[in-house]
Amino acid sequence: MAKEALLILDMLEDFTREGSPLEVPDNRKIVPVIQKEIKRARAEGMPVIYVCDRHAPQDREFSKFGWPAHGVKGSPGAEVVAALKPEPGDVIIEKTHYSGFFGTNLKEKLDELGITGLVLTGCLTHICVLYTTYEAVEYDYDVTVLADGVADVSEGDHNCALRFMKESLGAKLEWSGVETKGV
Repeated sequence: MAKEALLILDMLEDFTREGSPLEVPDNRKIVPVIQKEIKRARAEGMPVIYVCDRHAPQDREFSKFGWPAHGVKGSPGAEVVAALKPEPGDVIIEKTHYSGFFGTNLKEKLDELGITGLVLTGCLTHICVLYTTYEAVEYDYDVTVLADGVADVSEGDHNCALRFMKESLGAKLEWSGVETKGV
């Protein structure tokens, strides 16, 4: 059986707060699902790992891809939403690209912890969740994507990414059963 870690991708104020630069309204709906997963993970002794966009004020991602400034280091928007606030012992990985692995120490941290399986939650389904899933599969982790614990701005992009992760990458999709009314 895989030794799993819970990954929470980009559940930041700049993606979640109403009117924020890259607001993903469905992020607010998935917070209860992620809260349940965090509680479960901690009860089972699973590491809880937050993978967070943290950019320099003039990061090239903003000009290259046309994204508004978001997740700027030191800004309130770069903070994990209060309802999912990390606790002592949780791991925070800062990233500047779509994948949680690219240019970070995530792989080394997972290896150090003896992790062989990942449960992914967070946003955006068709970008950061997808690219992190891809690299996790390439590194031979068993990957489960909590389908009602990931969010996107477009239902079509969300569903397409879930289908791709399942059919092309072999990720397992699971549902929490939590009512997702939001916070």
